Amino acid sequence: MDKPGRTTLSVSDLNRQARQMLERGFGDCWVEGEISGLARPASGHIYFTLKDAKAQLRCAFFRNRAGLSRTPLKDGDRIKVRGRVSIFEPRGDYQLIVDAVQPSGEGELMAAYERLKRQLNAEGVFANARPLPYPPRHLALITSPTGAAIRDVLAVLRARWPMVRVSVFPSPVQGREAPPALIRALALINRQVRTNRQARREDASDPFDAILITRGGGSLEDLWAFNDEHLVRAIFHSSLPVMAAIGHEVDTTLAEFAADVRAPTPSAAAERLVPDRRDLEATLNQQRRRLHQAWRGRFNAESQRLDHLRARLRHPGERLAQQRQHLAGLDRRLQLAMRQRLQRDRQRLDAATRRFTLHDPSRTLRQARERVEQLRQRLEAGQRRKLQQERQNLQGIARELNAVSPLAVLGRGYSILQDDRGQVVRAASQTQPGQTLTARLGEGRLKLEVKRRLKR
Repeated sequence: MDKPGRTTLSVSDLNRQARQMLERGFGDCWVEGEISGLARPASGHIYFTLKDAKAQLRCAFFRNRAGLSRTPLKDGDRIKVRGRVSIFEPRGDYQLIVDAVQPSGEGELMAAYERLKRQLNAEGVFANARPLPYPPRHLALITSPTGAAIRDVLAVLRARWPMVRVSVFPSPVQGREAPPALIRALALINRQVRTNRQARREDASDPFDAILITRGGGSLEDLWAFNDEHLVRAIFHSSLPVMAAIGHEVDTTLAEFAADVRAPTPSAAAERLVPDRRDLEATLNQQRRRLHQAWRGRFNAESQRLDHLRARLRHPGERLAQQRQHLAGLDRRLQLAMRQRLQRDRQRLDAATRRFTLHDPSRTLRQARERVEQLRQRLEAGQRRKLQQERQNLQGIARELNAVSPLAVLGRGYSILQDDRGQVVRAASQTQPGQTLTARLGEGRLKLEVKRRLKR
């Protein structure tokens, strides 16, 4: 029997209160574990058990949330889920209502992604912004040969602009082998371009003029190959402009940052690369209609103008007679003008002849020659006078110089004595008996020997 004052709860009430307490107490939380017992009923909901080594937790991933998830689920996968703790009241099952799923380790991947992104951005690897040719003549397409992306791209290109030439460079786009294969494809394309540029003529064109790297959507791990540092640098250093369309619009890989242009999806990339021929055809038809309308308008206007001119048209003979009269008047005016011009020219010629006679150059030349002859005679006379004066001055100087010259003194019978060092002997005391002296005479020299010195 119940004790007085104690409330008895029904099973429904207990489950409901327990659910409310759990939902208020925990709120949203992240739980990590391994998937087990995955079930996908026709309702579209996903049910599975999340377990670790010591416990397990039932999880419900309802259709409205599961449809937004990009992470594939299968038994044995280790994942992280975000959700709220609750109880399924009809059975009293304790469970986690899942809102989002990501692979376990995605947090570490995102941290590595952000670190590499900051490093490459600081180095300028994301600075490419070269324009792509529009439309490209020859597109190099790097993608998986079996994926949905290649089918989407080729279908859009064929529908919009079938004139574009596409060369597919098949490569894995997921897993460890994807980055080296993608890099090799880029290197092959650029090598062909460089070889062609070195060997081609000036008017030749490159084998390719744009590169598209693409793949469909997937989880972070599926797209991780496009965050490879070596691949990102290879895209940055490509000699051709690169468009990247990796995954869906919400996915952004480092390869897309390094590319010159990014598209949200493979189909969108194809739409950006080429115009829609149907739009061009519509524009051309519109222009054709406008041209036809303009031609019709011009034709009608010219027809009206022709009718107006036809109404004003007079007989050609009358018009010809008027022109003949006008021509005769012009002829008379021309002849009169020619006579007047000839008379003025004759008057100017007579005046020029008179001026020429007054300024005959032969007379001026004759006067100049006479002037030159007078100046020449004056110059010669002045030179003779100057020469005579200089001769007289020279003779006077020569006489003065001869008067004081030692040679003139020697000519009168004197001599100069010099010792063997060339010193002039001026006194007998400067010599010694037996010493050899040189006597310089007016004409010639003598060698003398001192016998003895005499006293005065």
